[in-house]
Amino acid sequence: MAEHPSQKSQEPVGYVEVRGASEHNLKHISVKIPRNKLVVFTGVSGSGKSSLAFGTLYAEAQRRYLESVSPYARRLFHQMSVPQVEDITGLPPAVALQQQRGAPSTRSSVGSVTTLSNLLRMLYSRAGDYPRNQPILYAESFSTNTPEGACPTCHGLGKIYDVTERTMVPDDSLTIRERAIAAWPTAWQGQNLRDILTTLGYDVDKPWRDLPRKDRDWILFTDEQPVVPVYAGLTPREVKQALKAKMEPSYKGTFTGARKYVMTTFATTQSQLMKRRVARYMTSKICPECHGKRLRKESLAVRFAGLDIAAMSALPMKQLAATLQPFAVRKTTAGGDHPEKEIVAQRIAHDLVSRLQVLLDLGLGYLTLDRTTPTLSPGELQRLRLATQVHSNLFGVVYVLDEPSAGLHPADTEALLRALDRLKEAGNSIFVVEHELEVIRHADWIVDVGPAAGAAGGDVLYSGPPAGLKDVVASQTRQYLFGHAEEHSAKDVRKPAGWLTLTSVTRNNLRDVHVRFPLGVFTSVTGISGSGKSSLVSQVLVELVSENLGQALSEEEEEEGGELLENAVVETLGGEIVGGMEQIRRLVVVDQKPIGRTPRSNLATYTGLFDHVRKLFAATKTARARKYDAGRFSFNIAKGRCENCEGEGFVMVELLFLPSVYAPCSVCHGARYNARTLEVKYRDKNIAEVLQMTVDEAWTFFDEEPAIHRALDVIRAVGLGYLRLGQSATELSGGEAQRIKLATELQRAQRGDSLYILDEPTTGLH
Repeated sequence: MAEHPSQKSQEPVGYVEVRGASEHNLKHISVKIPRNKLVVFTGVSGSGKSSLAFGTLYAEAQRRYLESVSPYARRLFHQMSVPQVEDITGLPPAVALQQQRGAPSTRSSVGSVTTLSNLLRMLYSRAGDYPRNQPILYAESFSTNTPEGACPTCHGLGKIYDVTERTMVPDDSLTIRERAIAAWPTAWQGQNLRDILTTLGYDVDKPWRDLPRKDRDWILFTDEQPVVPVYAGLTPREVKQALKAKMEPSYKGTFTGARKYVMTTFATTQSQLMKRRVARYMTSKICPECHGKRLRKESLAVRFAGLDIAAMSALPMKQLAATLQPFAVRKTTAGGDHPEKEIVAQRIAHDLVSRLQVLLDLGLGYLTLDRTTPTLSPGELQRLRLATQVHSNLFGVVYVLDEPSAGLHPADTEALLRALDRLKEAGNSIFVVEHELEVIRHADWIVDVGPAAGAAGGDVLYSGPPAGLKDVVASQTRQYLFGHAEEHSAKDVRKPAGWLTLTSVTRNNLRDVHVRFPLGVFTSVTGISGSGKSSLVSQVLVELVSENLGQALSEEEEEEGGELLENAVVETLGGEIVGGMEQIRRLVVVDQKPIGRTPRSNLATYTGLFDHVRKLFAATKTARARKYDAGRFSFNIAKGRCENCEGEGFVMVELLFLPSVYAPCSVCHGARYNARTLEVKYRDKNIAEVLQMTVDEAWTFFDEEPAIHRALDVIRAVGLGYLRLGQSATELSGGEAQRIKLATELQRAQRGDSLYILDEPTTGLH
């Protein structure tokens, strides 16, 4: 392997040397990687880059570092599993900056991610201007996430949540018997409440709007819970007669008002599905106590530079730095008669300004400290976390980054490269998994993994300076890096079938925007990072179309959970659709959230492919003779799975202060099924062997099964032929998860009049 010229004079200790790495699809590889350089790991999606950089190098560095930490403290860390590698020498401690998937908490903000909020709270606590006779507050009193600081009325949310008659009774022309009270539970419990109202003498057959106001208010908002006899199946007239005759009731029922039911269910249920169901009947308004500032009035009474901490946190970081700069250089007196306060103000302001400058250099000056993380693009969040590391002044550390250019406009890449250079110049090693050509060209050293994905990858094709990759014929990266990739001819541009028009859109940095989206064509929304693309498309457009269709925002959110209160109402601060909705009947959002949070969810189960496969096995001669149904071939159902590992394929061994060890099941040896189930075969393969096939292998194997073949065709078309059918959802990258969602959608028989919204679908792609 070639060596970087600047490395030739150095001793071997200047390298990280990996021997015998076999993590995931890596083929017992060995490689030397220089330290104190910008090293980029390249290769097609699924080739094994992340397995080498994160699964091997970072995992081993973390394991070694944690060995020096006390066992008691070690249990507080999220510890990765021990990597499959013979030996690694010359490996320093490592810090990983990975793309964060899933739903971030709405209580997390730009200020908390960058730790700037901690400093700002300290500034207000120690150097703020207090009202006369108000005692000094600790820094915790300026946090919305602590009991000392959060507004007691809204609990630090800035909004209060409640229900209204309109949200709980969307159609007041219906009767109670016709389920006018939509917020009440369905099925038996809802019928029970209606029967109780009949016993109490309310007319359940009169349109809701014709009921007296007093009756409507009591039914919806009472806190009373009367226990009354219920006569199931009787008409209101028969119920009156039964009560008069004091007949024995079917049972005793307890009434619960609609508001009490919604609020209690939301607060106490463990079911995310139930939580989401009742959340749609809740509404929000700005808290009258704190006026949306989320803090106690005592905390908001403290000023610095004439602003309370909420107003200071709402300033764009560029403006915030300008506000604090005079205090940082001691040109402005903060405390007058209190020199110690002036000194504290100068020191904290100086630290804040220096940290803010790093963020400004990365092009993030438009963000505010109170901006919540769910409203940030992945690229913005990655750069925020990178800025924290640039300012940390660590020395001799390996930084392992996962596509830091993801979500960045080419105009922003230069700022990213400057930040990486600063980390390198501080004496650190930078290991980057990347597809962006500008970042690859900027590298001191390239490790190219391939040549293809999955089982066809896992080899190190090249390790050396970028120029040397030009001679590696097997590398797919060199074709693009050195201009040998085939040119694509220009396509005919389709004409729009109509226009979706939005007006007066206001959200984050969008102010009264008017926009028209063409329909019936492929539209790309572009702009530099932070320009408002995500705010416009992923937030406002999704919410407005969902509201017009009366459609839930996302099927996955029921599993993800997330901050349901924040989603209780449409939060568009301004904007409406004024045309084009007549051509849209369905909205499909394909994002990068994980397709499942447990190993039981996999490619085959998520796409529905496994249903076809299980039916195929159930139709075999052996299965019919034994009366096995399709459920027998599910590893989630007791009758077919291995009882020892309960269908997991492995057993977890708990080690008190060490990472849990996962060992293959001693009974099924990782097959997940019991012996009787594995005796059933289709074309000489049992169900476990089919799950071990890649999509490409299964495509050939099931060539006589049209339904399965069609599903596999689509998965291959989105470039995922290398994945195993039984590959756990937890092992998939965000880009792979998004493409699986897209493939699942493309399998639908009828897809007309649908609006598809994709969030950077090329993330993770070569």
